[in-house]
Amino acid sequence: MSGAARRVQLEPAFLLHHYPWRDSSRILEFFTRAHGRVSVFARAARRGGSSLPAALQPFGELLVSWSARGEAGQLTGAERLHPPAFLAGDRLMSGFYVNELLIRLLHRHDAHPALYDAYAAVVARLQDPAADPARALRIFEKHLLEELGWGLDLAHEAVNGEPIAPHRAYRYRLDGGAEAVDGVAEGALLFPGASLLSLWREELDDPRSLADARRLLRAALDQCLDGRPLRTREVMLAMRTRSGPAPGG
Repeated sequence: MSGAARRVQLEPAFLLHHYPWRDSSRILEFFTRAHGRVSVFARAARRGGSSLPAALQPFGELLVSWSARGEAGQLTGAERLHPPAFLAGDRLMSGFYVNELLIRLLHRHDAHPALYDAYAAVVARLQDPAADPARALRIFEKHLLEELGWGLDLAHEAVNGEPIAPHRAYRYRLDGGAEAVDGVAEGALLFPGASLLSLWREELDDPRSLADARRLLRAALDQCLDGRPLRTREVMLAMRTRSGPAPGG
């Protein structure tokens, strides 16, 4: 692409990931409010004396500026809008899990302002010691699927449109929706109606509905990922094996 460079000034953003580029620079993956996921180069960002590393921390909202003529831009400025959330242990891995989902599933330069707000909310909940991190993740996953056009119909039966009944059992087909079942049924995606409604209302205030939400949302996300594994899931599984259940995907 030729012509004058596009310049973006003071765009709200979160840093999702960064990795070294050449001797002293970085490639940065941002999730921005108005421009979606963007990649920019930060030249000399790893040299001593640079002001960039202090500002470029994950889980803190930034104001970033860049110029670009093609897909990737050149970072021209970054400052903190809000300090980064302090996350540790399982909550830190949950934050990295959310970041990896966005990197894997978002197209570059596709704006999702509502999802940006959902991301800010899940980061705040992961930092809040009174908030259940598993519930925060499930609600974010639900919003992510909805924003990407893969939302789940959790309130009505697929065949006849009847409202989901809390005391009935349902088989959930990812390509169709909830189907009521009678008697003995087998399959991985069988749920009580109460669990589907709890996820629809974003309540998830009991262990059963929370566990059922995890099963359903994981199946839906795995379909979106086309079988590609998530590195953070592997790490969280290892943590869970060593020290008990972790709240992540």
